[in-house]
Amino acid sequence: MARRGDRLLFAAAVLLLFGITSAAAEDAQVNTIQDIFQHLRTCWKPPPPSKARPLDITVVVSFNRAGNILGHPRITYESAEASDSDRLQYRIAVMEALQRCTPMPFTDAMAGAAAGRPFAIQFRNRKNSPDKTSPPTQERRA
Repeated sequence: MARRGDRLLFAAAVLLLFGITSAAAEDAQVNTIQDIFQHLRTCWKPPPPSKARPLDITVVVSFNRAGNILGHPRITYESAEASDSDRLQYRIAVMEALQRCTPMPFTDAMAGAAAGRPFAIQFRNRKNSPDKTSPPTQERRA
């Protein structure tokens, strides 16, 4: 009986640790370009398969020194085979991710370096994203 209790306590500790690690990652300061992409990944929640087929989508966004979105994000690429409904669901998911992640917690140095610069953020969600061995697919620009 003590072993079962120990296992439950261990499982609870692991879940708590993952929760703290995830929260710490979301609150971490953004100091590099790689950190920007990592931070955005923590906010990305693609639509469930019941609402939209998986697709790849790219958005171009700029930030001000305070980490807020500067201007309007612009969708620059969506998988060609996606339906209009799929595209709409993914556009909503991208904008929700940007809302969850902003203001971006820039360090002072990164705030100066990133302010006003456009970042092309790729959200890849297709199971079979094209690789070098597959024939090129027809791209559809947004």
